[in-house]
Amino acid sequence: MKNVTKLLALAFLALGFASCAPAEKMAKMAENVIVTCNPSVLEVVAGQINADVNVTYPDGYFHPKVILEVTPVIVYGNNEVEGQTLYYQGEKVKDNYKVVPSTGSSVTERIRIPYQEGMEQCYLELRGRAIYKGRFAYLPSRKVADGANTTYMLVKQDGLLPYKGDNYQEVISMTEEGQILYTINSSEVRSSQLSGQSIKDFQAALDEIAANERKTLVGTDIVAYASPDGGQKLNNNLSTQRANSAQKAWSSVTGKRDAGDPTVTSIGQDWEGFQELVSKSNIEDKDLILRVLSMYSDPAVRESEIKNMSEIYQELKGEVLPELRRARFIANVEYKNYTPEELTALVNDNINVLDEEALLHVASLVDDPAKKVQIYNQAINRYDSDRAQYNLGVAYLESGDVTRAAREFAKVKAQDGELQNATGVIALRRGDYAEAARCFGQAGTEAANANMGIIDILNGNYAKAAQELANAPGCCHNSVLAYILTNQLDKAQERAMCQDPKVQYLKAIIAARKGDVGEMNSNLAKANANAELAERAKKDIEFAAYRK
Repeated sequence: MKNVTKLLALAFLALGFASCAPAEKMAKMAENVIVTCNPSVLEVVAGQINADVNVTYPDGYFHPKVILEVTPVIVYGNNEVEGQTLYYQGEKVKDNYKVVPSTGSSVTERIRIPYQEGMEQCYLELRGRAIYKGRFAYLPSRKVADGANTTYMLVKQDGLLPYKGDNYQEVISMTEEGQILYTINSSEVRSSQLSGQSIKDFQAALDEIAANERKTLVGTDIVAYASPDGGQKLNNNLSTQRANSAQKAWSSVTGKRDAGDPTVTSIGQDWEGFQELVSKSNIEDKDLILRVLSMYSDPAVRESEIKNMSEIYQELKGEVLPELRRARFIANVEYKNYTPEELTALVNDNINVLDEEALLHVASLVDDPAKKVQIYNQAINRYDSDRAQYNLGVAYLESGDVTRAAREFAKVKAQDGELQNATGVIALRRGDYAEAARCFGQAGTEAANANMGIIDILNGNYAKAAQELANAPGCCHNSVLAYILTNQLDKAQERAMCQDPKVQYLKAIIAARKGDVGEMNSNLAKANANAELAERAKKDIEFAAYRK
């Protein structure tokens, strides 16, 4: 009886092996299956490893009643991450998986596995098992790709945020003036005019220019005019005669002062001066006069229309026209403003003498973040400077205080593209890429376009990023990276002008991709000054082919 039992057990065991035979056969024949992966070196894009795996099953391989499970697995160090399992079935399996005929077929699948730190040194393998009538056989694991390339993660995510500029002038052009007035239809210079207050002020100004080491007299002018009444031809001649008489009086005006030879100009009818004096006057109907000037450009028509307004014209004859029968004496001066050294010294010694533009300018000269904040606060408190308020936010952001920067930007009154870009940079620093992209898109500034390139690199839109960063101001880092990611290596090399370690690292990648080992090693040696980059280089797949 025991022998019968043993025979029955062996029979069932043999039946089990027979029932699993198709699955085992597929496992044993797995080496005949052709597997390729694109890319062969894995690449991380937007935080994801994507790969297209193509599997070609030969004729006679896939049993009609077998289900095949295939699981992609990323293996790195002592860790592994499984992707979504793929299912295939033979022609006679009544299920809903992808069918592979016994005559053979090729199947391409997109593998998606989220990146995790440490996957720089990894490989992708396929693990499978064949199932036949509830029993299964494991297929040998198949390594299909190495990787992963994380070059895009070298993107600088600080964001480009320029300070608002200042209007500080190292040399200020200015003029000092005096004038003499003529009587109607006369070009005679009256002695009372040469001793009048206007000429005395002009002479005092010439003396002050000579005594002030910051001021330099760069030229002098005499400009003569006629009032716009009496006809254009008459007034042009009269203006020329006044220019000549004023030139003859020049030596009396300047005396022994070194004023040089003036440039003499005759203007003729002084319509500009007329318009200026009328606009500043208390004449009741001055708006009507100004409207006539805007309607007509012909001097004769202007004069006729104004004379037709008889009451108004009488006021003009008494208040405005006499002031236009004149010759102006002009000294052109260059004032040498505070030097950078003087400005920085005044910040410590006498900051209150600096105006808004000087404060904004000197803040751009100092490197100490705390000193920048002090100067911008001075400009805000004394001048209610909106530019200083904006720059204060930039200064806090540069020092890494995102919360304080956002608080200061919220106080800025000018809701312009620069502020919109700043709001985007705040969102970028906080990892809110969608909000950052929205802000950069609305800002429309050069800096915002460059910052949008950062978002596009992070999202894997490398070609678009390369366009946005092509002319980016400031450091070239991200534009070099974008060109590398789009394999425009010559453009990347041309743009890599900065000398910081991170750009040197990018230059090493360019050289590695071009096969220039000497240039690669030279740039890596410079980049290794940064300990983080030195550690990265040991694992970077970009240099794997050159490691011993």
